[in-house]
Amino acid sequence: MSPINETHDVELKSWVESAHAPDADFPIQNLPFGVFRRKATHEPFRGGVAIGDQILDLVAAHKAGVFSGEAAAAAAHCTGPALNAYMAMGPGAWSALRLAVSRALREGAPHQDRLRACLVPQLQAEHALAAQIGNYTDFYASLYHATNVGQQLRPDNPLLPNYKWLPIGYHGRVSSIGVSGQMFPRPLGQTLPPGATQPSFGPCKRLDYELEVGLYIGVGSELGRRVPIGAAEEHVFGLCLLNDWSARDIQAWEYQPLGPFSAKNFASTVSPWIVTLEALAPYRLEWAHAPTDPQPLPYLDSPDTRERGAIDMQLEAWLETPKMRQDGHAPVRLSRSSLKHAYWSLFQLVAHHTVNGCNLQPGDLLGSGTQSGPTPEEAGSLLELSVGGKQPLKLANGETRTFVEDGDAVILRGWCEKPGFARVGLGECRATVLPAI
Repeated sequence: MSPINETHDVELKSWVESAHAPDADFPIQNLPFGVFRRKATHEPFRGGVAIGDQILDLVAAHKAGVFSGEAAAAAAHCTGPALNAYMAMGPGAWSALRLAVSRALREGAPHQDRLRACLVPQLQAEHALAAQIGNYTDFYASLYHATNVGQQLRPDNPLLPNYKWLPIGYHGRVSSIGVSGQMFPRPLGQTLPPGATQPSFGPCKRLDYELEVGLYIGVGSELGRRVPIGAAEEHVFGLCLLNDWSARDIQAWEYQPLGPFSAKNFASTVSPWIVTLEALAPYRLEWAHAPTDPQPLPYLDSPDTRERGAIDMQLEAWLETPKMRQDGHAPVRLSRSSLKHAYWSLFQLVAHHTVNGCNLQPGDLLGSGTQSGPTPEEAGSLLELSVGGKQPLKLANGETRTFVEDGDAVILRGWCEKPGFARVGLGECRATVLPAI
């Protein structure tokens, strides 16, 4: 269990002034980890920590000798182009380095002058994936999303009988996961047009985003050994934003009998920063299934899961069209939801993933599935917001959308806030759709 400790103190101030902005995603109480280098350079990618509008270069800080003991050993594992080695060290090392960074960035810290030279403005940086992702599994953890989609496909039986008994998921494609800023062409594939008796081939016409949260595995597990629900948290390094793009028309034709394939493997986008589970400790909530629903089997149940298994994380999806960019207009918000509505806890996803002996590796990515809320405006996809394309959304500038069009950029944002604690954000997850090639 990640406890609330001195790093969460709302009174903490940093000597990095931009960390004090009221709506800053990266105050000193956050300190997420990522991989970066300066733009337009051939510098090696290396580990960094976001603070305000700056990045603390962990390689430079380590060389400057500001860390000692376990924190120094942990920082030494953040010098490569991915954070897998650091993630594999476990909660003790994660917490030690985060605490050392917190103390080094606080007002009055003794190494302040030395560390100023270790800062890189975020606007001058570019990112790579924070970890080398070996495996990617996407789940379906929102009851509201599953019901909304099911009502379109099976009006008389929207929710399949297994949904309330186990977390549903599928294994996705790692090679097409990109970091925020990703640009990808509209996918091509087979679709079955309404009324047709045979499929046609061409560009996807119903391209959709999915508002998700990604979970990075830190400590792995051995093949043949399951991770008990009570130990699942020890394997979770942190969270990011995830857009698992979907070609809905391709998906409708191909998904039976084996599920997602080419409708899902062309692109997935993650935010560059991983917010550690420790940073999210103040925003944990009770988790429970409704008393009228089946209660989880013992391997998916624990007192800690019921006490703190949910996370109150606000999630938003925004759209920026080519016309908005041309006219200098800001993106418009499509929907807002919260991770607290997830039917399955993130820790249950870890336990279920390993219950058959499947092994996890440091850097593995698990997706939460589209996070929709209980009201129509909290839907996490255009498939839901436009009711399968039957009710186009009218945007503030007069444009309409049923699905994502060429040139559109979708931006995901997420944050946690609570009285008595600082606002902690996940940054931005942005991707732009290019014409099919």
